[in-house]
Amino acid sequence: MHGQMLFDLFHLDMSVLEKVVRTVVVYAFLVVGLRLAGKRELAQLHTFDLVVLLLLANTVQNAIIGDDSSLAGGLLGATTLLVLNAGIVRFLFEHPRLDEVVEGEPVVLIEAGRLQEKRLHSELVTRAELERAAHEQGFGSLDEVDRAEIDPAGRISFVARKPPLEDLRHRELLARLDAMAADLAALRAR
Repeated sequence: MHGQMLFDLFHLDMSVLEKVVRTVVVYAFLVVGLRLAGKRELAQLHTFDLVVLLLLANTVQNAIIGDDSSLAGGLLGATTLLVLNAGIVRFLFEHPRLDEVVEGEPVVLIEAGRLQEKRLHSELVTRAELERAAHEQGFGSLDEVDRAEIDPAGRISFVARKPPLEDLRHRELLARLDAMAADLAALRAR
């Protein structure tokens, strides 16, 4: 009885090659599918996005394991995924130009303080989501932002507006006048 149980755990119901090919094909399909779905799917997860990702994982499970529910089959599928991913990540690291093609480039959402509505729309990022991301990074409002971009992983980064040179000089002049007034008050007090 124990012998049969061990056999069932480790007996593959399909060839190792078929299991590996199934895993590679599903992996490639998911990478392309998630890339086409947009950057928001990767980092700005909403409830609906999370549900889709969970269902996607369940949907492709049978495509990877087929009718094989053995422990060995599951471990082989998981090992194939891990090795394949590690190999691709290393390959893309060594080929940055190809990595840019695969991953994509950042998309500017705010440029010179102006909201880029068409780009927001194409990236499926709402103004409210952009404001929330700005607040999370310490900005009081989008008016304080000179530039914002969404990277290929879906993270949004912001660059603060720099005050005009005249404002900086004005503040510096006021600070010097305040210091001179304090020195003058100190001299009068003596």
